Amino acid sequence: MHERPELHAEEILRRLTARGVDFVVIGGVAAVLWGSARLTYDLDICYATDDGNLDALGSVLIELGATLKGVDDDVPFIPDARTLRHVELLTLNTTAGELDLLAHPAGGPTYDALRRRAARVDIGEFHVLIASLDDLILMKQAAGRKKDLADVEELDAIRRLSR
Repeated sequence: MHERPELHAEEILRRLTARGVDFVVIGGVAAVLWGSARLTYDLDICYATDDGNLDALGSVLIELGATLKGVDDDVPFIPDARTLRHVELLTLNTTAGELDLLAHPAGGPTYDALRRRAARVDIGEFHVLIASLDDLILMKQAAGRKKDLADVEELDAIRRLSR
């Protein structure tokens, strides 16, 4: 079994925002930013699929030395806009930890709706958008894994408390 690299989510997020990548944080990091006590080992983002954004995202992935997670063979992989245009999901290892890219997360709305309903969170000298509690809960329910369903209960409690 491979040892997981330490996640430096702030570093990944800093690079994405510095390049102007249009994205929304989803998954465990979004849950933590909403107040969840959950531990997470990767950063999940959903991103806009227009050409300019794919170019910017591809540049960041190359800077981060992104490689395919779980692929030990020497498979040719260049995480550029051309590659990103043809995938819906990529699970990657980077120099700053594991990064999962989802163009259209299961249970989630369209990217435009996800972005419109997202919350802005300040992280030091920059800010990111995180999926709304409602959208995050829908995506966790669609994933359906035991840990995601536990997250749903906690996120629903956070939602009720925030009202």
